[in-house]
Formats: sequence, structure tokens, C-alpha cells
Amino acid sequence: MKEKFYQYIQELQDRICSGLEQTDGKAVFKQDLWERPEGGGGRTRVIENGNVFEKGGVNISAVHGPLPKAMQAYFNVGEVDFFACGLSLVIHPKNPFVPTVHANWRYFEMYDKEGNIVDQWFGGGQDLTPYYLFDEDATHFHQVCKTACDKHKADFYPQYKKRCDEYFRNTHRNEARGVGGLFFDYCKANDEMNMEDWYNFVTEVGDSFLEAYLPIVERRKEMLYKQSQRDWQEIRRGRYVEFNLVHDKGTLFGLKTNGRIESILMSLPPHVQWRYDYHPEEGSEEERLLKVLESPRDWV
Repeated sequence: MKEKFYQYIQELQDRICSGLEQTDGKAVFKQDLWERPEGGGGRTRVIENGNVFEKGGVNISAVHGPLPKAMQAYFNVGEVDFFACGLSLVIHPKNPFVPTVHANWRYFEMYDKEGNIVDQWFGGGQDLTPYYLFDEDATHFHQVCKTACDKHKADFYPQYKKRCDEYFRNTHRNEARGVGGLFFDYCKANDEMNMEDWYNFVTEVGDSFLEAYLPIVERRKEMLYKQSQRDWQEIRRGRYVEFNLVHDKGTLFGLKTNGRIESILMSLPPHVQWRYDYHPEEGSEEERLLKVLESPRDWV
């Protein structure tokens, strides 16, 4: 399974990068190959200073070796070996009317000392973080997510949408990071889904990404904006940074397994503001966004 999924994410990385480059029309992804001393490595691709995308990364990795002690405690296991591979992306557009997007699809195995698989699972998802809320954009994104889920199980979309709303939340500020999407983890073989079934589901979601995101970008990328709206985008980007550095499990996993720092932190936007005790004007579009982020909302 690990070879099959790693082959898939390599192809998916090519497809996503090509689609984003075509939409941008100027910038291209720069590739950086790296190796992890303990085992494995990755292929980092970063786009910067484009017509549409100010900064973004679409990265794949496959790492293996002894599970670090910090992660042994996290998973409540002893000394085991592991293999983990996945694709992780974050795209920060220049125009504040175009939302930031994040996605991740991953596969994990653990082995005993004889090399036998003792645990394996898939995880992943995709979520949208607008700076100005267009209801039709959120509805489109969620509808694509729901369509992908419905091809496999009727309860997947409501279940993984709820988990996304719960996970991507700055609990220290009591607000969501964005308008959500899907989040699933520890997808293991059970009476209803074997590992091949999970592979089919996760790749279905991965294949849906460009359909979920690019139509929104095309609708918004030419909209005119003011400096005050750009400032708001940078203030909200600060909340994005807070989530990734305080709460995100993927970031913490990378840091605790001696992952490549540049690849892990590529999710951070290039220009950010933190203003003391800032509140938008009452009745403004900025305030409307914050009110929506207070509690989860059904979009489809």
C-alpha cells in the first residue's frame, strides 16, 4: 500500500502544481529535493511572487526509521519503526478576495522489530480560509467535498465536516480558522472499509482538490481591492500563523521527527500583521466574517 500511495501523491503533486501555475500565468514552482538523515526525504515545491499567488507550497515526503520517543508517547507505543508519506499544501493568494487554501493527504505505518505491520491508517482533508466571505464560494467548496464523500459513504461528509470544524479552530481566540471543509484521520480497516477502500476514498478527495479551489480563484483573482482590505488580509493571516504554530498536529509531528524545517514552515504567509486588540468596524464585511467564524455553519 505504501508504494501505491506514494506513487499517487507524486502524480497528484505534478497535477496540482500544473493547475496552479496555469491559473497564475506568471510564477512557476521551484523544486527542492531533500533527504532526512534518519531515513527518507521529500520533494518540496514552492511558488512565490506570482500574478495570483503570493506564496505557496505543494510538498510530498516519505520518511521512515525508528519512531522518536516524543512520538512514542503520543501514540502510546514502545520502540517501533514507522513509515509516513503524504502531500501537504498551503496556498496564500495576493488578492484578499481570494481565499487561502490548505490540503493534506497522508498514510502511516508502524512495524514491530520483525518488520511486521502492527498499525496502518490514512488521514487528510482540505479546508478553505477566506478573508472576505462570499457565501457561494464556501458553498462550492463544500459541495465538491460532499460529492467526493458521497461516492463512498453517505455519512462521510457530515462526519468529516464536523471534525474539520472542530480541528481547525483557534480555541485560544474562540474562532474558526476558516469555513472548513473535510478532516479525517486514523482511517483504519474495519468491518465496512478495508485499506483498499480507504485508499479509494482518500484519493477521491485528493482528485477533487483542483475542482474545489480553482473556480473560486478564477472568480476572484481580478477583483480590485484597497490597501485597507490588504491590511485585513494580513491581520487574518496572523490568526493562520497562530493556529499552525500552536495547534496543528502536522507541524508538531514534523518538528518532533526531525523533519525539514523549511518544508514544515512553508505554510507561513510572507506578510503578516498583528495589531493590538484590533476590531473591525461594526456592520462591515470584516465583522461579518468574524461572526460566521464564531460557530460552524452548514454550507450545503
